[in-house]
Amino acid sequence: MESLTTNYMLRAEIWLCGTTLIYFLLNGAQIFETLVFVPKWVTSPPDNFKLLLDGKGTSLKTFWIVFHSLHEITFILAIMFCWKIELVRNWLLILFIFHFAVRVWTLSYFAPNIIDFQKIAETPALEKNLINRTSLWQTLNYVRVGIFLAISCGLIPLCVKLFRLHT
Repeated sequence: MESLTTNYMLRAEIWLCGTTLIYFLLNGAQIFETLVFVPKWVTSPPDNFKLLLDGKGTSLKTFWIVFHSLHEITFILAIMFCWKIELVRNWLLILFIFHFAVRVWTLSYFAPNIIDFQKIAETPALEKNLINRTSLWQTLNYVRVGIFLAISCGLIPLCVKLFRLHT
């Protein structure tokens, strides 16, 4: 490992710990949504889909867009500021690949289904397999949140490694 300045290490620590903190805040919101909010709208589809509507329910679209965007930026900055620290950089890249894969899954499966559920709430129609769809969505959401938790827990040893290198 090349010679790293105190300033470089400090910036690496700030961005890695910052993205870790934001990831855990994100996870807290995901856990709350998964355990409190999702069961409310999943229990009686399509009647409870009104909870998903903007202005009429508790649509969290803006919150998630802002929060995920902020986290993506801090995660990339953490990779950039840790780039010279090979072990940390390599693990950050691996975690980011997993994170990115789950984000793609979110954007390709979870978000379109929520949008569809919102459309059903706005214009109720006889929808086939709605209970199965919402049940599958809820089950897969448990998996998704678990993966996000695992990724964020994977950041903790990297923070510890950085602190040990710095002292």
